[in-house]
Amino acid sequence: MATDKLFTRSYICILAANFLLFFGFWLLVPVLPFYLKETYDCQATIIGIVLSCYTMSCLCVRPFSGFLMDRFPRKPIYILCYCVCVLMFPAYTVATAISWFIVLRALHGVAFGGVTVGGNTLCVDIMPSSRRGEGLGYYGLTNNIAMALGPMTGLFMHDHFTYMQIFITGMLVSIVGLVCAISVKARMPESLRKRHEMEAAGQKPAEPATRTLSLDRFILLKGIPVSISLFLLSIPYGATTNYVAMYAKEINITAPAGLFFTFMALGMGASRIVAGKKVDRGYITQCIHVGYYPVIAAFFTLSMCRFVAMSDISAATVMFYVVPFLLGAGFGIMFPAMNSLYINLAPNNQRATATSTYLTAWDVGIGIGIVSGGVIAQHFTFYMVYLTGSVLCVVSLLFFTMRVTPHYNRNKLR
Repeated sequence: MATDKLFTRSYICILAANFLLFFGFWLLVPVLPFYLKETYDCQATIIGIVLSCYTMSCLCVRPFSGFLMDRFPRKPIYILCYCVCVLMFPAYTVATAISWFIVLRALHGVAFGGVTVGGNTLCVDIMPSSRRGEGLGYYGLTNNIAMALGPMTGLFMHDHFTYMQIFITGMLVSIVGLVCAISVKARMPESLRKRHEMEAAGQKPAEPATRTLSLDRFILLKGIPVSISLFLLSIPYGATTNYVAMYAKEINITAPAGLFFTFMALGMGASRIVAGKKVDRGYITQCIHVGYYPVIAAFFTLSMCRFVAMSDISAATVMFYVVPFLLGAGFGIMFPAMNSLYINLAPNNQRATATSTYLTAWDVGIGIGIVSGGVIAQHFTFYMVYLTGSVLCVVSLLFFTMRVTPHYNRNKLR
C-alpha cells in the first residue's frame, strides 16, 4: 500500500551513505585520466586498462558478495567493504609506481563491488515491498545527485587544487558516509533468520545437495537474458563517463565539462521518481522500452558534435549539453525498472544474488567500454566511440524486445 512508510531513519541513513559513497567515486572519475597522464605519463590505451582494473575487480567479486550476503548477515560485510573504500583514498597518494596504483585500484574495485551489492540489498530489505520501485528510484537518485556534484567538484578541484587535496576530500566525505552506514538498522531476512535459528539449535538447515555447487548460488540464471541487454547498454555508458571531458577538449568545447554530469544527473533525477512509481504499478518492461529511445539519440548526437564543431562551435556546445539530459532521462527511466526486473525474477532468499547479477552485467559493460573506448580513441577519435555506442544500444533494444520481454513475462515471480 502507498501508506506504507518509506522514509524511516534507516532508509534515510542508507540514502546518505550511498550518496557520499558515490560522491567520492564520481569525484575521481573525470580526474583520474588526467592524474594518470600527468603523474605516470600514460597513453590513452594504458589509461583505459588501468581504469578498467577497478571495474573488472568489482565485477569479479560481485557474484561472490551476493552469495555471501544471502548466507550471512549483510550489514557486517557492507561495513567492512565501506571501510576499505575509505582507506583507498589516502592509499592512492603513496602509490609511487603505476603497478602499485593498479593494485590499489583493483582492491578499491573489490571493496566497491561488495559495498554496492550490500547497500542495494539492505535498501530492499528495509523498505516496504509495495513501494519498492519508488524506494529504489530514490536510492538511485542519490547516485544521480552524487553524479551531479562529484565530477563538477572533481574537475573544479583539478583546476584549482592539488591531487593530494582531491584524494583527501574523497576520504573525508567517505568517512561521513561510513558513519551513516553504521547507523542503518538492518532487518535480517526471514529465510536467513530461520537458517540461523536452526543452526543455533544444532539443526542442519534442509538444503538439497545438488545446490551445493550450483551456478545459481552466484548468478541469477533467469537474469542472464536481461544481463545481455544491460551489458550492451553499459559499454557506451562506461566510455562516456570516463572520457567525455577529454572528448570536449578534443573538439574544442571550452565550457565546463563538469556540467555534463550535472545535467545528466538532473535528467536522471526527474525521470527516476516518475519511473519508480510506474514500476510499482507493474509497467516494468514498458518503462525500459521507453528509456532506450533517448539513450540511443543521445549517443548518436554526441558522436555528431565533432562534425558540427568544425563549422559552428556554439551549436556543437548546445548539442553537447543536450546529450546529458537525454542520457539522464533514458537511464533514469530504465534503472529502477531494471533493478525491479531482476528482483522479480528471484526468490526472496536470492535478493542479493539478483542484485549482484544486475550490477555485474553493468560492470562488465562499463569495463569493456573503458578499455575499448581508450583503444578506439587512440586509433580513430572519440566520435567513433560514441557512434559505435549508439549502434550497440540499438542492438540491445532489439534483443530486449524480442527475447527479454517474453522471458520475463514467463518467469517473473511477483
